[in-house]
Amino acid sequence: MDRFEIEKYLEMHEKNRGRDDKGGAFLDFCRLCDRIRNEFIREWDEDRHDFHNALNLQKRAIIGYQKEVCYFKQRIVDCIDRLNASNCKYPQYHKTLEDAVYHEIWGLAGIAEWFSDEFIASSSAKIIGDRIYFLEGGRMKLKSQTIGKDRREQMIRAFLLLSPEERLDKEFHEVYMLDGTRVTIFGGSMTKPGEDIIIFRRYTVPEYTFEEQAARGTIPAGSPPLFRAMARIGFNVAFTGAVRTAKTTFLSTWQSYEDQELEGVMVETDPEIPLHRLMEKAPIMQIIADDDKLRHISKSLLRSDADYFIMAEARDGNALDTVLRLAAKGTRRMKITFHTKDPVDFCRDVAEEIVGSLGGDIDNTAIRAAKSFDYIFHFIQLPNKSLKRLNAVYELGYDHRAHGMTAECICKYDRKTDTWRWKYHIGDDKRLIGEEENPEAFDEFEHMLEKLSDSRN
Repeated sequence: MDRFEIEKYLEMHEKNRGRDDKGGAFLDFCRLCDRIRNEFIREWDEDRHDFHNALNLQKRAIIGYQKEVCYFKQRIVDCIDRLNASNCKYPQYHKTLEDAVYHEIWGLAGIAEWFSDEFIASSSAKIIGDRIYFLEGGRMKLKSQTIGKDRREQMIRAFLLLSPEERLDKEFHEVYMLDGTRVTIFGGSMTKPGEDIIIFRRYTVPEYTFEEQAARGTIPAGSPPLFRAMARIGFNVAFTGAVRTAKTTFLSTWQSYEDQELEGVMVETDPEIPLHRLMEKAPIMQIIADDDKLRHISKSLLRSDADYFIMAEARDGNALDTVLRLAAKGTRRMKITFHTKDPVDFCRDVAEEIVGSLGGDIDNTAIRAAKSFDYIFHFIQLPNKSLKRLNAVYELGYDHRAHGMTAECICKYDRKTDTWRWKYHIGDDKRLIGEEENPEAFDEFEHMLEKLSDSRN
């Protein structure tokens, strides 16, 4: 960052068009922000021998390093005291006056509220044009605060400090904040005039247990013991569905029941799942790799001696082919999430992705997929977007006598009654896996599946 750019950055400050419940008092707050901003600029201009350190301090504060943020806020408190402005009314979506001044000048402006404890369970927020939305109760809610064009550009410049290799003139950016929040930016010719977009996405779930998900109604009330037994056996499983259907939440929950002494490898294109916090003592290697990087490390993964692999959000043919190759080696306890509308088409959808990227025969590749995974868990979102449901569980297999793939539905959700129907079915190959891997857990699995089928839960 050179001097011209940082001065231009600091001078970008458009008065927010929002108003708090005190009406015109917000205008006084804007004037206070201008006074304090100018005070900072004056001090930096006077202290020119330490200009480089001042720029670095601003950069780290903008990015969000706590030490530098605290320094700025303390200086802001000093300015407020010196100006005798402690009673100044400020927008109520900020926690304190110093927070409000900091975020309106250098921080996150009106989006800062999304990072407060009140919205800790919200997984997404959006800025579209000058409008701000938070995901609440499964729906995007328009907030009272707005953000002007100059302030949005200022914020984008700040976010790009997180990834110095990102050029400002690009129309699409994807960066990650220090807390892991993903920020996706669309602009230029990709959006309509004045309707540029900034999307914030973070991974949130209050508790990783099957009981918690059953209490929410996402999975059947009697299913936790069955799913725990399946996790202990180590079946290869795929979690499918559209976006925001709780696939990743269920994968994380399933993983939390994994043996903490086993060595695992998780590959993600985005750093969403914090396994180092979910399983603090487990020897799990977490690798962030997109399609190009994964192509270079896939051979190393295939040679790895890890006990299991997780391919979170398997999006492309290269990732899926790596998964099938690992499964062909006899790897158990594999877990993936995959976007598909119909779980019955899972094997063919996987095959089409692989063949589209790497070539090959779709039918043969689909058979490889059927042999690689034992069960598919398909999730949906109800019209009330805050409600997710396990829509179906399918047992995958390959019938060698008939030379065909099989997909047996052992659990199906009924939308009309908001209940699930179960079917007692265990293929010979799944029985063999269970008896070899963990006979005790398999007995529990079989007992619970039979019990749920009889009860028509």
